[in-house]
Amino acid sequence: MKNLLPSGLVLATALASLADGPADNVAEKVRPIPPPGIAVPEKDRADLQAGLDALGREIEALRAASPKRSELLPDVEILHKAVRYALEGGEFFKTNEIRSAKDLLALGMERAAQLRAGAAPWLTSTGLVVRGYRSRIDGSVQPCGLVVPPAPADGAPRRLDVWFHGRGETLSEVSFLAGRLKDPGQFTPPGAIVLHVYNRYCNAARFAGETDVFEAMDLVKRTYAVDPNRIVVRGFSMGGASCWGFATHHAWMWAAAAPGAGFSETADFLKVFQDETLRPSPWEQALWRLYDATEHAANVFHVPLVAYSGEIDRQKQAADMMEKAMAAEGLVLNHIIGPATAHKYEPGAKAKVEAFVDAAAAKGRDPMPPKVRFTTFTLRYNRMAWVVVDALERHWERARVDAELDAQEQTIRATTKGVTALSFVFDQGRVPFGGKAPVAIILDGRILAAPRAGAAYAAHFRKTDGEWESVAAVDTASPAKRHGLQGPVDDAFMDSFLFVRPTGPALNTNVAAWATSEMNRAVREWRRQYRGDARVKDDTAVTDADIAEHHLVLWGDPRSNALLARMVDRLPVRWDATAVALGGRTWPAAHHVPVLIFPNPLNPKRYVVLNSGFTWREYDYLNNARQTPKLPDWAVVDLRSPVTSRAPGAIAAAGFFGERWEVK
Repeated sequence: MKNLLPSGLVLATALASLADGPADNVAEKVRPIPPPGIAVPEKDRADLQAGLDALGREIEALRAASPKRSELLPDVEILHKAVRYALEGGEFFKTNEIRSAKDLLALGMERAAQLRAGAAPWLTSTGLVVRGYRSRIDGSVQPCGLVVPPAPADGAPRRLDVWFHGRGETLSEVSFLAGRLKDPGQFTPPGAIVLHVYNRYCNAARFAGETDVFEAMDLVKRTYAVDPNRIVVRGFSMGGASCWGFATHHAWMWAAAAPGAGFSETADFLKVFQDETLRPSPWEQALWRLYDATEHAANVFHVPLVAYSGEIDRQKQAADMMEKAMAAEGLVLNHIIGPATAHKYEPGAKAKVEAFVDAAAAKGRDPMPPKVRFTTFTLRYNRMAWVVVDALERHWERARVDAELDAQEQTIRATTKGVTALSFVFDQGRVPFGGKAPVAIILDGRILAAPRAGAAYAAHFRKTDGEWESVAAVDTASPAKRHGLQGPVDDAFMDSFLFVRPTGPALNTNVAAWATSEMNRAVREWRRQYRGDARVKDDTAVTDADIAEHHLVLWGDPRSNALLARMVDRLPVRWDATAVALGGRTWPAAHHVPVLIFPNPLNPKRYVVLNSGFTWREYDYLNNARQTPKLPDWAVVDLRSPVTSRAPGAIAAAGFFGERWEVK
């Protein structure tokens, strides 16, 4: 999945020449991604900078004068940010992008003037519209594109199609926004709004890119009347991989899913076991289960899904792997194949895909399905329809819930595996059995009393000494892994985070130099790969509000970082000038650094992370299937081994904390 044409297609010859292969697998020869841009003529550079300065002044004036309109400022700010990033980062890749950047600045000035006058006509425009929204993760503004049809005369809520783009190593914000103002994309169903998500550039809608999808959807829902039962996810190539992930991890949310090509799992697609030099660590293999769609194939039970592949496309492998995984669950994959076709849609097959999706979207999803089949490996993904898993026996091992609403007996019946707490949750106005509470809930054969019904309905259960019992509420007070607080390290970067820079003297110069280098790298690579400016504060400047609002990423050691000094005695690591101790083992502090994620002792509703940004590195930028977590919940880095494009140094030891965040 390499550079795609604007329409989402790529020639077979180009794919073959760029496909992940032996040359890409030499970590010491990693090419930079994004690649270096072209030289910008000085006159154009001066014009762009002048335009940025002028638009920047307008944005600041609007921010000060019109706080009530501030929710619309991202629609202006994104046009400024796109050009700023391209100019500062050397990310103009074609000469015509310079013209596009000037056009975006002109559009920004036009919107700023309209906002100053109290108007925002793009909110009611039809056709191609570009928008911006502010990410809660890093406070950055992020772009999206819309295809907006005329509003229905009866004001009825509309279908929404979410489109995931293919890999594009030169897909800057300028390129993306310019494309979204010119090209409606592969599919424009009559009457449907189409949302083109940027996904933080080029990461297959994973991690921050995944969070962004839901934030972009929320933006659309705030602007237009959207039918929550007629939302479709679809994409091609890397976008197909994104779609496989959303179709399996959030299956109950969609009226239909239509992945084209892409990848659906890690090991076979990358052929990692064919080269001993690429063999991943045991914890990395366990963490493939975070995103591997094949491991979550049972969840496709909940979504009408049609896969597309070209007959001679290498990436047909994704659907073939899903077909096997679904067959093991008793499910049949609807797989449409374009005859004698490489990496693109064949017109006849494309029409069949459209017909399937249109029929499923017209029918709509069932918001309260009578049966639920749910597989997960982590509390990051803990819900399928009205079944919510609240605790697991052990993360990264398969957990399963099969549940059914028995209308005749007026009971909820469920069987579980690997689950120690769960809830049955029905939203407002969707109480089962015609608004009546169940007579009983039968859980793994045990008959339990059901709570009384209300406008909404929830029943909570916990397994104690191997027996299920009813509880009044989900336990959020005990120190335990729970949804959004379950690790691994990369999980901290799916929500609001703050880098905390040390200002004191370090325990030793080796640690200080490494931590400074890794923090600077993390800031730089967040900008390049996740298209945002990471929040950074000195340890002495962090406020109580920061502790309440953000996951804290602490760099340095207990001497150099004042915030780490406040909490180190309540973390599972012992660290002084002599030794680092973790997991029952001890290492010399002179050349070892702990990396970990843990509930913040100063605010247990948020994480604290020690000495790590996102864990996949330059080598993994080359192929989106590699962009999986490289570290578990904790690790100890040996600084005597050099930092590489694959690792921050040799990993002396690593592991997962237990379900109560205990050291195992």
